[in-house]
Amino acid sequence: MGTLSVTVSGRTCQAWTASTPHVPSAALMDDSLYPDGSPAAAENHCRNPDVLDDEGVWCYTTDPAVRWEYCDVPLCTTCKSLPAVK
Repeated sequence: MGTLSVTVSGRTCQAWTASTPHVPSAALMDDSLYPDGSPAAAENHCRNPDVLDDEGVWCYTTDPAVRWEYCDVPLCTTCKSLPAVK
């Protein structure tokens, strides 16, 4: 799990449990969707709780004009495989 909290355009990520400036989708508040264990533990780090999005990690932004954006996390081509999340 990474600690990146900035989007591709440099916007700061909103905490996953915050409701301003953007109210998070209720479907994304399930603890099991976060490798950290909960949205609160994920703080404002880039994550992909809607794993159906294969474009990568993202976050809600603190910019009232931009609801969410992807984060620029490079893919690791030399990393060891991680154990499956249960």
